[in-house]
Amino acid sequence: MPAVGEAAPDFELLNQFGEPVRLSELRGRNVVLVFFPFAFSGICTGELCEIRDNLALFADADAAVLGVSVDSKFAQRAYAGQEGYAFDLLADFWPHGAVAQKYGVFDAGSGMAKRGTFIIDSSGIVRYVVVNPRGQARDFGAYRAALAGLVGS
Repeated sequence: MPAVGEAAPDFELLNQFGEPVRLSELRGRNVVLVFFPFAFSGICTGELCEIRDNLALFADADAAVLGVSVDSKFAQRAYAGQEGYAFDLLADFWPHGAVAQKYGVFDAGSGMAKRGTFIIDSSGIVRYVVVNPRGQARDFGAYRAALAGLVGS
């Protein structure tokens, strides 16, 4: 798992529209990388809807939000459409969970990503990491504080 102060591992995944998204191509912007277990699940939907409803917070911090799960791009597209997500949902579908593994948040026993969040600054350096236990939602206030730290620096 990349630690705070380390370079974020680069990757390329397809978003819900089948378009490639490469982390390194977002240099110059902050990135909030949100791994979630599965589309359409209760806690995940609550967390991503909170992001959706507070996108201005991320825009104010010049931060791109990237949601990542092991679901296919087709499931991601249906999920984003149903919930009105205006940010990329990335399919870590094949090789199964490869990016989640790079970030140390793949649960091989269940075949899903853990609830890991990585805030990456505009230079590609990890500035915030949290991994929540299964069944425990992330604290949205922590995003707010971490993003405020980036804006102030």
